[in-house]
Amino acid sequence: MKVKVNQDNCIGCGACEAICSEVFALNDDGLSTVITDNFENVDKDTIKEATEGCPTSAIEIEE
Repeated sequence: MKVKVNQDNCIGCGACEAICSEVFALNDDGLSTVITDNFENVDKDTIKEATEGCPTSAIEIEE
């Protein structure tokens, strides 16, 4: 699994971080970023929920 945030589309609302802080955080520019590439201990449904909760569809999952 690979998770990416398109920062050109991100508005920094923080929904993804609120839903799945193990994977997402806001960076110094106030935009979401993926903070890990190790998803072994993270519920995949929670990552998908964060992706679906993004109001600008800035998050992509490649499986």
